Amino acid sequence: MKNKILICDDEEGVRESLKLILSDYYDLIVTETPADCIKVLETTDNIGLVLLDIKMPKINGLDVLRKVKEKDQTLHAIMITGYRSVEAAQVCSELGANSYIIKPFKTQDILDAVKTHFRPD
Repeated sequence: MKNKILICDDEEGVRESLKLILSDYYDLIVTETPADCIKVLETTDNIGLVLLDIKMPKINGLDVLRKVKEKDQTLHAIMITGYRSVEAAQVCSELGANSYIIKPFKTQDILDAVKTHFRPD
């Protein structure tokens, strides 16, 4: 059963916010680097959703999204960014992201997006 949500964001405040919003409802795996996120993707089978920051050091969230889709084309991903950009949203969509959320986000926006895209099978 795919019962975990994988979160990757390099900002501690964002990780903590997402944990506060989601931990009462979902099992979370929280990573702060794209490399750690990719390692979890490669070694964990029970992930039902990935929440990814787009702009991170060394490897960006779009590269991680590519890895997500290589591992499992049906695995849903929600991209989170502090930069409102039509181009970025379009690229996310083309790479297979299911949703795109702008920081600072509202609690209800995160809950709604996760409820829509979480696939526990």
